[in-house]
Amino acid sequence: MKRVDVRFYAELNDLLPLWRRKRPTTCYFEVSGSVKDMIEALGVPHTEVDLILANNESVDFSYRMQDGDKISVYPVFESIDISSLVRLRPAPLREVRFIADVHLGRLAAYLRMVGFDTLYQDDYQDEELARISSGERRTLLTRDRGLLKRNVITRGYCVPQRPFLFLFPCHCRCRRVRFALFRFFSPRIQKNEVRTPW
Repeated sequence: MKRVDVRFYAELNDLLPLWRRKRPTTCYFEVSGSVKDMIEALGVPHTEVDLILANNESVDFSYRMQDGDKISVYPVFESIDISSLVRLRPAPLREVRFIADVHLGRLAAYLRMVGFDTLYQDDYQDEELARISSGERRTLLTRDRGLLKRNVITRGYCVPQRPFLFLFPCHCRCRRVRFALFRFFSPRIQKNEVRTPW
């Protein structure tokens, strides 16, 4: 039986069970598969990954794992230039456009309110979401990790269930997106529940 050690960094840990976070995970296999398959088997959609290192060498999703490999998986880099390494995402979009899954109607409404081109219908099927995301180069917003694991989807974001994880890693510099996500995840409170601190 062959083995590899896989380690996820930064916000990718939020997509893992607690016992796998911020530490290497040892995986065993008999037939050498692609690193993409291993990453997704551990629960992280490929759309969340921007850089993979195998034994400190940059590789793409098709890399075939070997016995003893040390795999490091990184999310989108915001302030470090990694252009000399193999990037897994296509070049950034000049215009940020979204398509929201059927259960994210309120988020779609907030994104539209702050000026983003956001498609939403409450009857989209998964195949249709994948086709539109790929064909129109839109970032797919969903809570369905299985949908984000489809090969045709190159831009996507797994919207977290927990309110404190409200930033898109790939768009967090945009104040309008932060506002929309803050509104989406903020609890609804009544005026009489607001207290002054003094």
